Amino acid sequence: MPQPALRHLRYLTAIAILGAALAAQAQAFTLSSPDMAEGSTLPRRFEYNGFGCAGDNQSPALRWSGAPAGTQSYAVTAYDPDAPTGSGWWHWVVVNLPASVTELRPDAGAADAQLPAGARHVRTDYGVAAWGGACPPEGDAPHRYIFTVHALKVPRLDLPADATAALAGFMIHANSLGKATLTARYGRPAGKGKQP
Repeated sequence: MPQPALRHLRYLTAIAILGAALAAQAQAFTLSSPDMAEGSTLPRRFEYNGFGCAGDNQSPALRWSGAPAGTQSYAVTAYDPDAPTGSGWWHWVVVNLPASVTELRPDAGAADAQLPAGARHVRTDYGVAAWGGACPPEGDAPHRYIFTVHALKVPRLDLPADATAALAGFMIHANSLGKATLTARYGRPAGKGKQP
């Protein structure tokens, strides 16, 4: 094989290997939970307690790994895009999780939960800075609950104390290096009221 063609082949091979390595790194960021699997049904203990729902209002344990290089902090969100509001429903927003943290314990979403140093809850669509469980309208097809861990390029998000989930979401997306998601579903049989 002529020398220029050999160099070109080596160059293309190196590019292909680098591309595969970068793709593997990008796909390596994962989110899991010992409480649920991708596509599964949320256990009832994660249902809200109020608005006609009578669950335990606990938040699930979450674990993540394979964050992108340069990650300086994390944010965790839980969102129902199927809520009949026109804008979905924010169930959980946690920001300023240190880069050394790779999990949230069961019920870390409680208002009085001990979060890792520097981390905090942001107000959800229930109006409180804490986890708010699933509470879809009765008779709706099961709603999707999308849990996401966001790897951020900044050590903290400077949000006001009364920040909304939408404001937090804007700041999260503006500083994102990558994200990993886990989606579960939850529905309630007809006959008990209509709430998000």
